[in-house]
Amino acid sequence: MTTVGLLCTIGYQSFSQPDWLSTLLDHDVEAVIDVRDVPLSRKPGFSKSQLMRCLDAVGIEYIHVRALGNPRAYREALRDGLDFDIFSDMFASLLDERDEILQQVLDRLAHQRICLLCSEEDPGACHRSLVAERLRSMRPRQVQVVHLRNEHAA
Repeated sequence: MTTVGLLCTIGYQSFSQPDWLSTLLDHDVEAVIDVRDVPLSRKPGFSKSQLMRCLDAVGIEYIHVRALGNPRAYREALRDGLDFDIFSDMFASLLDERDEILQQVLDRLAHQRICLLCSEEDPGACHRSLVAERLRSMRPRQVQVVHLRNEHAA
């Protein structure tokens, strides 16, 4: 069976917007799927409307999929010390209810190189890695996941 696609993930926390955009272009990303529950940021350039304009200028599609975001109650529980493994189980249950949306992402991945976007730098501490792993598990021989990092960070 052939690979359907390379699924990238990226957290913008340690990036400047130019370095972040350069990383996406270096990896031939064609669409960014923002998996933040609320696509706003205190970091300049990373709120939804700014991202849309920035990505559009270089021919990358921007898509916000709130249904794959980490709900506020879960984010607050993590901030209050919830163990990430427990959170992962909770979030997996949430993803169980999102099969149709996950399938739509897989269908898009068949013809576009996609990058899942969130703020957290470490994919191992971010729900985007759980979304990516779920997508990979739905088509294990067809989806490869690559977590993009900031090569410019000190």
